[in-house]
Parts: sequence; structure tokens; C-alpha cells
Amino acid sequence: MSGHKLLLSCLSLRTGRSRWISRLHDGINACGRASFSNCSPKVCIVGSGPAGFYTAQHLLKARQDVEVDIYERLPVPFGLVRFGVAPDHPEVKNVINTFTQTAKNSRCSFYGNVNVGKDVSIEELQRAYHAVVLSYGAEGNRSMGVPGEDLAGVYSAKDFVGWYNGLPNCQELSPGLNCETAVILGQGNVALDVARILLAPIDILKKTDITQPALEALVKSQVRRVLIVGRRGPIQVACTIKEFREMVNLPDTRPEMMADDFEGVKEALKDLPRPRKRLTELMLKTALEIPGEKEQERRNKASRVWAFRFLRSPIEILANPDNNRTAGIRLAVNRLEGSGEGARAVLTREVEDVTCGLVISSIGYKSLPIDPSLPFDSHKAIVPNNMGRVQHTTGLYCSGWLKTGPTGVIATTMNNSFDTARSVVEDMESGTVDVSAAKPGSQSISGLLEERGVKPVIFSNWEKIDSLEMSRGEASGKPREKLLTVEEMLQVARK
Repeated sequence: MSGHKLLLSCLSLRTGRSRWISRLHDGINACGRASFSNCSPKVCIVGSGPAGFYTAQHLLKARQDVEVDIYERLPVPFGLVRFGVAPDHPEVKNVINTFTQTAKNSRCSFYGNVNVGKDVSIEELQRAYHAVVLSYGAEGNRSMGVPGEDLAGVYSAKDFVGWYNGLPNCQELSPGLNCETAVILGQGNVALDVARILLAPIDILKKTDITQPALEALVKSQVRRVLIVGRRGPIQVACTIKEFREMVNLPDTRPEMMADDFEGVKEALKDLPRPRKRLTELMLKTALEIPGEKEQERRNKASRVWAFRFLRSPIEILANPDNNRTAGIRLAVNRLEGSGEGARAVLTREVEDVTCGLVISSIGYKSLPIDPSLPFDSHKAIVPNNMGRVQHTTGLYCSGWLKTGPTGVIATTMNNSFDTARSVVEDMESGTVDVSAAKPGSQSISGLLEERGVKPVIFSNWEKIDSLEMSRGEASGKPREKLLTVEEMLQVARK
């Protein structure tokens, strides 16, 4: 090659390189990421529990150009998988591996320690993103609405579960376990989780990720009997067969069921759907059948008892003589009107008092509005929506319990979140959500947060917390030992 041609070739390469750098710079300026497209659709998800991560997962899969930012109030991700799933159900927590893959996608970013509604408004997010999906779950408690529910010794299941699972705002709970009998109101899976944790042998619990303070309190616990109370009958219980079977097989415990509660249930079996039929058959067997020799021996040796009580509703929490602590609960005896799943509990005039020092209300979680601009149905405790599209608001969506109310298991939330993600994608493709104009996304929100003194925790910061918790757990034979305060979490994240 001649010197002249070599010079022209070098100049051409340099010019091309300059143009490439210029385009890259433009892409970064417009999108906050090294991308040639300065108008990639930008979606913001509020909440990093199962609903948030499943929504993100489907969006990233459905559109190869979409960029997703997940904002979370706490410095740590995974919501109820971390703070709601029972410590002795580690297999359910394996879904965290899938969520971690999503978080590490090059088109996904996690911003923890950002309180949407306080640090940044929903309206500000809407200005910065093409679509905003609210997936922050149900942080409130349903009230029993009975006298005495504010007495010491009465707790919501949500707070009790948060206490033994390390939710920072539940660490001051310090429940009194110095009584023989505990009453749990509600017969869903959460109620059975709580009953199991109260009664499980310490040797089982100490190998889980239950918090150290909770473990120490349970070592000293005097609770020997747990009543699990429901307002309807055996055919209407809300738990699944897996959780009920775990109670039946729980070491050092025996069931105490009342045969009268199962009158007429056998005859109704043939009309029940298969999952309900299998659960009811197991309850009938537990309540009515004489156990085999080996099982009878196990029950005779048991030091702790659990029981289901049906057709009962709380009408008052009874106080001790000093009127400052729970001493019992007054239950109304109900009768059923109708049959099957749709049967209604109707109060009779009969009541019964149960002596107990601990009452845990497991009658449901409820969502709360986090921003005055958010449409909210306070009666149903959900954001009014159609297939996840928030009513009368283009570009605003919801998924998970905020969309449906607190029902179902993680798989239910997965399907509900995928449906919302499909609605977002449909609206982008139909032009209902205009993605042709560039939006700044996290770039503008990061600026706002910086001005307000808020320092987000990114996913690699969370991994420092994760690593420390696992090494602390390993030292004591547990899967992890959780950090229990936001301050501790931030300290480790920022090291």
C-alpha cells in the first residue's frame, strides 16, 4: 500500500471511531445507559417482591429493547420471599435464584432504599418513564374490629411473621410467649406457618434462617397448645394440604380435633373439587380415625398440642385483672348458611371463652395507598384496575396483591404479574403508551434522589449484604443470619 493510501485509510478509521464515540455519548446522554437507541421503552417497577420481579422478568423477555428499573423501600430485595416465607420452607425461597438472574440482566437495574411516595412521587416516576408498575404488595393489617384487640399479647400474623423473619420494622415486637395456650384466628397457610413455628422443636428451627432473637425467645417459650380458629367449617378452610400435612407430621405434637365438627362432612366429599377433597379427607382421617400403633405411640409422647376449632368468630379479647394484658378470648359460635365454598358464617347467640395469653390474628394482609395521586379502593384495599391497567390513568399499572388483594401462593402472583406485563407490552405495541419519545428514566430520578439526600442501594451492594449474612449463618450452622436493621444493612452495602 502506498503512503498516500495508508494515510487516507488511517484518517478514515479515526473518523469512523470518532463517529462511533459520538453516537455512544449521545446514547448515554439520552438513556443513561451505553445504548445506541435513545428512546428504548423505559419501565419502572415499584416493589421488589415476587410481583415486581415476575413483572420485570416477563417484560424483559417479551421485548428485547425494554429497560426496567426496580425501586424498593428497603435496602434488600425479594419482599415476602425473604420476609414472609416460613424459615422451615427453604425450597420456596429457591425462586430468589430466578429473581437474581433477572436483576443481573443488562437491561434491569435495582434501586433499594428508595421510598416511593416519600423520597420520590408516583407523578415524578410517570414523567421519567414510559410505564410505571406498582407491585409493592400489602403492608397493612386487617383489623378484627373487636374490643381488646389493642391489649398486650395480641399481634397480627403479618407482624409476628415479620418478627421471626427479620423484617426491620417488626424487630421491636418482642412477643410474650410465657403462656401455655395461644389462639390463632384464621385457618390459611400463614396461620399454619405461625402455629408450626410456635410448636416446632428447636432442633429443627435452629437449622433455618429464623432470626437469632426469635430463636432465643422460642427456646424460652412456654406455649404448649395452639388453637387455630376459623369462622366457617372444615370444608371451607383456607390452608392447602401441604401445610396441613406438615402440622399432622410435626414432631413432638399431637392433633386435638373435635369429632362433632365433622358431622355431615363425609357425605359432602363427593361434590368437592379434587384438591379440596384430598385436604378434607386428610382432616377427616386426622379427626376421626384411630391411629396405628406407631402413630399412637408418637402422639402419646408428644408434649405439645394443636387443634382446629371451627364455626367460631372473635367478639372480644379478654383482659387480665389489671386490664393491661390478654387473658383470654370470647368466641361467638356460628352456624353455616348455604354449602360448599360459598357457605356463610352466621352468628348464633351462643358464646364460649377460651383462656389464653397470646392471640395472633391471621385474617389477612391489606394494601395501603402510598401516594395521594394514586387511585385506590379503600373498601377492597386494591388499586382499581383492568388486567393490571390502573383505571383512568394511561401508563400506570399494578401487579400482585395490590392488583388482586392478598390471595394465593407465589405461583398465583407469578401468573397475575405476567398478565400485567402483557398489558404493558400490548399498550406499547398499540401506541396507547407512546414509546417513540425518549424518556430519561433513572437518570432524572437519580438526580432528584441525590438532591434529596437519598442514596440508593444497587444490586451489587445487596450482594455484599447477602454474602455477609450467608457467612454469618455458616458460622452457626444456618443458611444465613439476617441483618435486622436498615442501618446495619446500609453500613454493609456502602463498605
